[in-house]
Amino acid sequence: MNTKTTKIIYWTGVVLTSLWFGASGFFELTTNKIVWEITQQLGYPAHFIYILGVMKISGIITLLIPNKLLRLKEWVFAGIFFDIIFAFFSKLAVFGFGATTDAIIAFVMVSVTYAMFRKLYTATYVAA
Repeated sequence: MNTKTTKIIYWTGVVLTSLWFGASGFFELTTNKIVWEITQQLGYPAHFIYILGVMKISGIITLLIPNKLLRLKEWVFAGIFFDIIFAFFSKLAVFGFGATTDAIIAFVMVSVTYAMFRKLYTATYVAA
């Protein structure tokens, strides 16, 4: 796969991830009734929902800045993966497997995006 294709896949994934998690963060911060009811049914308290919304919006802003803040982007990807994994297992425990479809799709989408990120920005480690 050439660099151009990798960049197209990466930026498509970043845009889709930004739309998905940006909308989610927006709905959490604006106390969207449906989002809040589902999240509270999963057992999460109100203050956690606000924090999650702030972190999602902050992370999306970071992802959308091209060629900068690469280490911070690693943390953003980690946070998104944690969000997806917790959503998957929370929905599985409370609502059953059928309710986890969105988490599975998000996991695949973000995994491909992260793989392209790693391909574009290889990690270099310096011995201390």
